[in-house]
Amino acid sequence: MHNGRKLSKDVIEHWPEVFKDIEIHAVPLEYLNAINVTFEDGNIWSIELDKRDGFNLDDLEADIEELFMEYEDTITNVDFSLDTAKVKRDIQARTKLFLKKRK
Repeated sequence: MHNGRKLSKDVIEHWPEVFKDIEIHAVPLEYLNAINVTFEDGNIWSIELDKRDGFNLDDLEADIEELFMEYEDTITNVDFSLDTAKVKRDIQARTKLFLKKRK
């Protein structure tokens, strides 16, 4: 049984040979650009993740968890906007490192 989600078409377009077959079960916060929360009344909150100076992943995680707990009865959907360029860079860097160690 799969509990993951396929990536959206706009994400897959950035690197189709890798992203097309991936199912997502969890996304580290460092790879997110935004979180879009849709409510029963049709309102959508877009939470932009500004990763400049002072950005703290632990604080963000706590804030997001608090938001979801407070509004869980009225949230109908949550979409995560990925920083696909960062994902691609990190995968390529780790692959190069892995291949270098194998020589």
